[in-house]
Amino acid sequence: MDNDAHYVDSFNREILIFFKNAARITFREPAKALFFLRTLWWQKRAADKRHRWQGEGLHVPPFLILSLTTKCNLHCAGCVSFSQQKHRAAASELADDRLRSLISEAHQLGVSAVILAGGEPLMRKEVLSITRDFPSMVFPLITNGTLINDAVLRQFGKQRNVIPILSIEGDGSATDARRGTGIYKRLQIAMEKMRAAHVFFGCSLTLTSANAETIANPHFIKNLVDSGARLFLLLEYVPFDERTTSWILTEEQRVHLRQQIEVFRSQFPALFIAIPGDEEQYGGCLAAGRGFVHISAGGDVEPCPASPFSDASIATQPLKEALRSDLLQAIREQHGALTETAGGCALWTQREWVRSLLPVNQRIAMRVAATAKQMPEQL
Repeated sequence: MDNDAHYVDSFNREILIFFKNAARITFREPAKALFFLRTLWWQKRAADKRHRWQGEGLHVPPFLILSLTTKCNLHCAGCVSFSQQKHRAAASELADDRLRSLISEAHQLGVSAVILAGGEPLMRKEVLSITRDFPSMVFPLITNGTLINDAVLRQFGKQRNVIPILSIEGDGSATDARRGTGIYKRLQIAMEKMRAAHVFFGCSLTLTSANAETIANPHFIKNLVDSGARLFLLLEYVPFDERTTSWILTEEQRVHLRQQIEVFRSQFPALFIAIPGDEEQYGGCLAAGRGFVHISAGGDVEPCPASPFSDASIATQPLKEALRSDLLQAIREQHGALTETAGGCALWTQREWVRSLLPVNQRIAMRVAATAKQMPEQL
């Protein structure tokens, strides 16, 4: 088990504080505030379940990051999902029935929230039918926003446990440069529709050297808050593609942004989560089950989206057994070897060390698969 498992209780307390704060900032909207108060009670029960499993030798993380698909209707520069596919063996996406049973297993184990990612998760048409069946779980949904039509909007209105989080790169020019012409305007329209429909939603802001000044500006954040956003994920860019290493934050930018995030927390009625900054109070990186694990579209259980290595799959075994992964446990037990580095991700920077923890036959298979995907297609 973890060498530094003392962080678990403080992490669970912070999860409860998070939902208390969510109820606080929505007190003028009784329906939203009531949902978060109910969620607070559900979260306490989930934490109790995780505690019981811990006593039986099974470490259950509070969060799962579930990549529903590798498909996307956009082709964004520096896309994490696209960059990481060359490190994974080809696999079919999990069927809808397996997604539903997976979330049921996660609920029974005490997982608090399943973060829905992709690709573009709304390309899986069944996803909102599945989340509807688990009202006591929270589903942050990371989306490019372009598929939020009236039908999807109605589902968001009915399912307060689904929290859409729109990916935005800064101002209009920065967003369109990375995501495509006209995307920023479409995001503005989507935010206005969600605000009018009283949907609790947020924004995911990937911090790069190019947009750091914009995002650190209180006027930029105020405009998003005025548009209805109440949750902000601030993620330091990880250079999965060597051609984007210039996007990494400088140390000066990193320090300034962390200072500004504290200002934002005191100034705006919104919730701010900074990664990797907020992980430091728990001893650093929360991947490999310390706080979360990642499940790829094909079912591989991985330390995190930035570390596409796996020795377990929920495509072939229950989640409970997959969480006993030797790889995940080895990373947790050697967590002291991980220190945050330029680019905000120690696991990716030290990927050869992570790979070395896999059985030899898996390491060879992964290298063969990666080489094959990098070879030009034969005509």
